[in-house]
Parts: sequence; C-alpha cells; structure tokens
Amino acid sequence: FRNFVKKHQLTHSMSRVGKCIDNGPMENFWGIIKEEMYRLKTYTSFEELTHDIKRYIDFYNTRRVTLKMGLSIPA
Repeated sequence: FRNFVKKHQLTHSMSRVGKCIDNGPMENFWGIIKEEMYRLKTYTSFEELTHDIKRYIDFYNTRRVTLKMGLSIPA
C-alpha cells in the first residue's frame, strides 16, 4: 500500500489507531451511493459500473439537492 501511495504521489491520511474519523466521510458517501445509485441493480461489466459511479459522483457534486440548498425534511 505504501508503495502504491508513493508511486502515485498520493497523500495518505490516517489518524491514530482506534480513531476512525478519517473514514467517516467516505463511509457516509459510499453508503449514500449504494442506496441512491445501485441498490437492486446488476452490472454486467466493470466498465458499466465505473461509468455509473463517475456519473453519480458528478451528480452528487453538482446537482444533488441537500439541506444547504433548501431541501426541507417533513416533520
């Protein structure tokens, strides 16, 4: 893993053992993408899955309605 990070000039983020705060945002994102994008969908190729993930990330970053954008949650 360290060799991969170094080879691709990535910044490895990791907190102390037992402190999983670095994982929280990504775990949340993958939970959302699983529920909103490909729940109950079957993919026949890795390319099809990759395409849908890229398309969903674009949607998530640019068009997905959030509370900050005025989404109201029914009481």
